Amino acid sequence: MANSESSSIRSRWTLKGTTALVTGGTRGIGHAVVEELAEFDATLYTCSRNQQELNKCLNKWKEKGFSIHGSVCDATSPPQREELVRKVASVFTGNLNIL
Repeated sequence: MANSESSSIRSRWTLKGTTALVTGGTRGIGHAVVEELAEFDATLYTCSRNQQELNKCLNKWKEKGFSIHGSVCDATSPPQREELVRKVASVFTGNLNIL
């Protein structure tokens, strides 16, 4: 998408006030989804199995002014998923719009 077209779309659309959970947000498609939603002002929560990758991404996103929270979680582990749900519910006070 051309720069002027992209900025025109961003000026018309916003996700401000919207909350989202994206698992695997430090790599690949998950990372791209986090950044795109954040560009539209969504407040996000993401998780990663790797604390170092998570910290690196959270710091980068903070520098960009994005509102992104995160924690370590292996989404294949039922106990860790349950803990993730508790954390997300706490951060977003029970209000999750995008999963």
